[in-house]
Amino acid sequence: MSAVRTQWASPGCLHSPRFSTRSVKIAVCVKFPATIKTLLLKQSFALTRLLNPPHSLSMSFSSSSCMDGSYAEIVVVRHGETEWNADGRIQHLIKQERKLKGHLDVELNEAGKQQAALVADRLSKEPKISAVYSSDLKRALVTAETIAAKCGGLEVITDPDLRERNLGELQGLVFREAAKFSPKAHKAFLSHRTDQDIPGGGESLGHLFQRCTSSLQRIGNKHKGERVVVVSHGGVIRSLYKRACPNGKSGGKVLNTSVNIFHLCDEEWTIKSWGDVSHLQQTGYLESGFGGDKTSG
Repeated sequence: MSAVRTQWASPGCLHSPRFSTRSVKIAVCVKFPATIKTLLLKQSFALTRLLNPPHSLSMSFSSSSCMDGSYAEIVVVRHGETEWNADGRIQHLIKQERKLKGHLDVELNEAGKQQAALVADRLSKEPKISAVYSSDLKRALVTAETIAAKCGGLEVITDPDLRERNLGELQGLVFREAAKFSPKAHKAFLSHRTDQDIPGGGESLGHLFQRCTSSLQRIGNKHKGERVVVVSHGGVIRSLYKRACPNGKSGGKVLNTSVNIFHLCDEEWTIKSWGDVSHLQQTGYLESGFGGDKTSG
């Protein structure tokens, strides 16, 4: 027996973890008095952590006051793995010294392509997707195109505001060597100040937050009553989490092709589920993936 997915119910109803075998599927819903519900929730969560590795735990934890049809359901997916994810190099846009202008993009590796195919297959079997949006950087765009092709042959709509954070002088460096090659930029990168720019044209956390949350808000306003997919990057997705849960704890690592579902009802944002990588179980790719924390995108 293996645990395949876990979701937590809204107040008043505590759902046990859902397990599956080849022939049996059981879902249990029991109503408990408020005085004992907290204790049972903690025990159930502890059991789930034992049966599910942390990277495969899918959380569902916010309820919206919006009625059906008045909100947009946005499935936010991180791009598939790249070789730079695998070796710990800082991505986004790569400067080629002063010889060339423009962008040198990083492509998916073979594991990343297979991850994209797996998440695309998963989403094609879920409720209908009305549109697919993506960062215009190749690692996100190829992931999005794979999903769009599997979900009815949709055309991918690109939006540069969904790009990863611009890391200035740090771009292209291996993270563990960044402090040696660019100490000022490295210090700025580690700063928790939201107005701290990174030397070399890099963005502050505040600028990243503003542009990517504005992008998702535009998408939500356009697609009320619909389900859409947005493919982006680790830093962007962490900013979206902070917008929906401004007083909450960190969402942890954002793994490659993890599924994170947001409900947007005008200016109200809630999270339906977070960090779901159940489509990658038994593939082995989770072990090879790097990042999803603030050192990668």
